[in-house]
Amino acid sequence: MGLIQRYNMLLFLLLLVTVIHGDTWKDSQWLLSIKTKLIDPQGVLDNWSSEVNVCSWNGVKCSVSLNQVVGLNLSNSGLSGSISSEFSNLVSLQILDLSLNFLTGIIPSELAQLQNLMELHLYTNSLSGKIPREIGLLKKLQVLRIGDNMLSGEITSTIGNLSDLRVLGLGYCQLNGTIPVEIGNLMNLKSLNLQKNSLSGYVPQEIGNCKQLQLFSVENNNLQGRIPASIGKLEALEILNLSNNTLSGSIPVELGDLSNLKYLSLLGNRLNGEIPLELNQLNQLSTLDLSRNNLSGSIRIFNTPQVKNIESLVLADNFLTGEVPRHLCMGNSSNLRKLFLARNKLSGGIPNELLNCSSLRQLDLSDNDLTGELPSNIDSLENLTDLLLNNNSFTGILPAQIGSLSNLESLFLFHNSLTGSIPAEIGKLQRLSLLYLYENQMSGTIPLELMNCSSLTEIDFFGNHFSGSIPSTIGKLKNLVLLQLRQNDLSGPIPPSLGYCKNLQSLALADNNLSGTLPVTLKFLTDLTLVTLYNNSLQGPLPEALFLLKNLTIINISHNKFTGSMYPLSGSNNLIVMDLTNNSFSGPIPTKLAESKGLIRLRLGENFLNGNIPPEFGALTELSFLDLSSNNLTGEIPIQLSKCKKLEHFTLQNNNFMGIIPSWLGSLQSLGELDLSSNKFHGQVPSELGNCSRLLKLSLSDNNLSGDIPLEIGNLSSLNVLNLQRNNFSGSIPATIQQCTKLYMLRLSENSLVGEIPSELGELNDLQEMLDLSSNSLSGEIPSSLGNLIKLERLNLSFNQLQGDVPSSLGTLTSLHVLNLTNNRLQGELPSGFSQFPPNSFLGNDKLCGAPLTPCSRSMGLVRKSLSDTAVAGIVVAIVFTSTMICLTMLYIMLRIWCNWRRVSISNSEGSTGDEFKKGEDKWVYGNDHQKKIHGEYWKVLNCMNVLASPEQLSSNTCIFQLKANNNVV
Repeated sequence: MGLIQRYNMLLFLLLLVTVIHGDTWKDSQWLLSIKTKLIDPQGVLDNWSSEVNVCSWNGVKCSVSLNQVVGLNLSNSGLSGSISSEFSNLVSLQILDLSLNFLTGIIPSELAQLQNLMELHLYTNSLSGKIPREIGLLKKLQVLRIGDNMLSGEITSTIGNLSDLRVLGLGYCQLNGTIPVEIGNLMNLKSLNLQKNSLSGYVPQEIGNCKQLQLFSVENNNLQGRIPASIGKLEALEILNLSNNTLSGSIPVELGDLSNLKYLSLLGNRLNGEIPLELNQLNQLSTLDLSRNNLSGSIRIFNTPQVKNIESLVLADNFLTGEVPRHLCMGNSSNLRKLFLARNKLSGGIPNELLNCSSLRQLDLSDNDLTGELPSNIDSLENLTDLLLNNNSFTGILPAQIGSLSNLESLFLFHNSLTGSIPAEIGKLQRLSLLYLYENQMSGTIPLELMNCSSLTEIDFFGNHFSGSIPSTIGKLKNLVLLQLRQNDLSGPIPPSLGYCKNLQSLALADNNLSGTLPVTLKFLTDLTLVTLYNNSLQGPLPEALFLLKNLTIINISHNKFTGSMYPLSGSNNLIVMDLTNNSFSGPIPTKLAESKGLIRLRLGENFLNGNIPPEFGALTELSFLDLSSNNLTGEIPIQLSKCKKLEHFTLQNNNFMGIIPSWLGSLQSLGELDLSSNKFHGQVPSELGNCSRLLKLSLSDNNLSGDIPLEIGNLSSLNVLNLQRNNFSGSIPATIQQCTKLYMLRLSENSLVGEIPSELGELNDLQEMLDLSSNSLSGEIPSSLGNLIKLERLNLSFNQLQGDVPSSLGTLTSLHVLNLTNNRLQGELPSGFSQFPPNSFLGNDKLCGAPLTPCSRSMGLVRKSLSDTAVAGIVVAIVFTSTMICLTMLYIMLRIWCNWRRVSISNSEGSTGDEFKKGEDKWVYGNDHQKKIHGEYWKVLNCMNVLASPEQLSSNTCIFQLKANNNVV
């Protein structure tokens, strides 16, 4: 063969290869390059090799002539990495499916070069970024499904250019902005899914142009405005889901024109008005959900025989009124399986016609105003699985026919007014899982037959009057997860068989009359998370085996008679709440409790615990409530507790704690209650407590605290209760207390406070329960500003040194019903409003008068009202001085007369020696200062008489003066 012939043969072979394989060789090279950018842990791309024909590669589809790669389906292959822009080189590609993988990055705009692309599936990946505008260039695109990614931004309006588009899936992304009006250009669109994004604005009227649309879903967005009436033009529509937006206005009557509609959900919007009767025309409708709106009026839809396909009717959470509709199950053709009318304002009873709905499986009429008795023929609903009638006003008994509902799984009758006992027939309900009868008035014993309901997982009988014992065979309920029998009249012991309910997680037996000890079999309840046994008469030590309950999170066994150590309850490291208040536990607080890092509330008050607060408690950084009150605890408050920054209630009262109050308490910014009363704390109150701006109650009473009350107390602007009584505080009452404007009670009694009562206390307008400043050394007058405390009920200022008048403003305190002003130095007339108080409210104030005490003199009252205290004192002195001078003048005249007579009668007798005068002089040095003052006045008069009288007269006069002086002194 010649050279030319060989050359022609080679050209022929090349031409033959080109005809047979076309561009597949190029496509294979691009695919191999794309493979390098993908991570393939499942090995789906392992046979992608140049040694193998590309048309046999996994996921690759070639044309019939095998000369083009037209399809690539790598859905659900576990691939990760990014979408390469090199996909754009597969120019013959018609279908690209990379859905259900773990791809990241953006959607490359270069995909717009795939002009033959008809389907693009990228949903359920982790793609981000925006939808590229260039996607509108894919003129042949019929299916675009790129939802369930992290795409953001707006829906590009260029999508309106895809005139052949039939399916548009953009749901479950993070798209925002509005729905573009260009959607109305997609005349061939059959499915539009935009649900679960952040779209806003209105549903465009242009949606009515998509006449081929069968599915339209925009649920879970932020759309607003009215539902466009143009939706009524979508005659092919089968599914319409506009739920969970903020759509408003009424439901358009045009929806009644959607003759092919099978599913309509408008739940979770703000729609109002009545349900339009036009919905009766939707004879293909199987599901209607209008719940969680503001709809009103009565239920008048589906009252025609033509509407027989409805299976699910959900109208819950509206304002619908009237009775439960009677017409929903007309004849025997009804397919109704689900009827939810809960949380409306429906009234009346359960209509007998409703019992014709034999196909009904779920009936929820809860949270309405329904009354009457439960129908005895309730067993007509033979297919019923869920019966929810709770939160109504049903009366009467639970009918025995309930036991014939053999398919029943959930029975919710709580919060009604049912009476009587639980019928024994309930034991027939082998499928019953949830039984909620709480908050009724039912009585009798818990029937033993109930233990035959082996599928029971939850029993809640709270708040009834069930009596007798807990059935000893309760251990037969192997699937029981919750047992709630709280607040009944049950008695007897906790049955040991309860320990065989090994799936039990919540055990609530509180508020009964249970007695005896805890059975050791409870150790088998290893899934137990909640135990509440409070307010019973359980007793004895705790079984040590309870330490094995490692999943306990909430324990409340308070108000019982348990003794011994609390250590068996510390086995779990998951504790959140522990309340052992009011028992007789003894011994130290277990340090192991500190291993429950999530502990929020710890209440151990009113026991006989001793020892110190474990310093390990500093690790309880989530602790908000710590009550160790009324025990025998000692030592100081450990500094480690300063790490418990979330502490809101800290109560240590009635113990034997000592030392100083630590200043670090001021760093607990969340503290709302601090009660350290009745301990042995000493020293001063740290000023740092003023930093606890959220403090509502501060009680430090009955300690040995001293020094001044810190001024920083005034920083506690939220304080309701301040109790510092029975300490050794000195100094004055700080006026800064006026800044505690929310004070409800203020007690500073039995201290050594001095000075005046600050008038600023009158600005505490919320002071109501008590103002107690008694048993101090307060002086001055009672400030009239206290009359501003119009809410005050009890006022105690007794045992101080207060003086002056009782302010008349206090008489206006109409809320005051306890008053104690005893043992002060008060005077004057009591305010007229005080007549209601007993006289012993004012003992120890001798100068007080007026009702209820001795009436005051009218004249004195007038003088006191018209003159000042200084003027009254001046008048009294002038009267006394004038009276004295008149008496002395008359005495002088009488002495002259007597002496003249005496001189005549004793002219022959011996003269006086003057000894009587000396005796009189000795008398003057006896007595009080007042007597000395009077005596001095008399000596002045005597000197005057010495000037006027002769020596003979002086001798005689002295005898008479001696007699007068003695009479005055004695």
